[in-house]
Amino acid sequence: MSNEENKVNQEELHTQDVEMQDADVVGSDADVEWNEESERDIQEAKIAQLEAALLSSEAKIKEQQDSVLRAKAEMENMRRRTEQEIDKARKFALNKFSEELLPVIDNLERAIAAADAENEVVKPIVEGVEMTHKTLVDAVAKFGLKEINPEGETFNPELHQAMSIQESADHEANTVMFVMQKGYELNGRVIRPAMVMVSK
Repeated sequence: MSNEENKVNQEELHTQDVEMQDADVVGSDADVEWNEESERDIQEAKIAQLEAALLSSEAKIKEQQDSVLRAKAEMENMRRRTEQEIDKARKFALNKFSEELLPVIDNLERAIAAADAENEVVKPIVEGVEMTHKTLVDAVAKFGLKEINPEGETFNPELHQAMSIQESADHEANTVMFVMQKGYELNGRVIRPAMVMVSK
């Protein structure tokens, strides 16, 4: 390349640089401020959107935490109720069976009371019935069956059923004078109230 061609190329490059510099400064100062304000407005709008999304997310998290706590409390209550029901089922599973045994116990007691213990012929039979009665009562007591024999105690309508009321000089008012039929309870629950005569 000759010197002249080099010179022409350099002049063209210089002219292009000047044109590019002129092209960069296309607007006035007001246009530059407007562009900066526009960008600032866009950024503020994005920040506001992000803050709203954050608040919405925090509200959802709080709602879900409350829901989880409620579900956990409900599960705990259900577990507690189930345990109580299982415990009751265990305690009172023998309820019906015990009710069926009560007449047997009553009949053994009647047989003992009616027998003539002084008669030597009947004495071994009475002893056998007494042993059978004792064995049966001890067996059912192991499973929580307990007799209610309130003679001489104050009348309690939760445990006793008044069959008659009579005046008595020997007893205070509202006292059980005579037990017609013993009552029974199974693990604290009355399965048959004692039938009693009460004084007034």
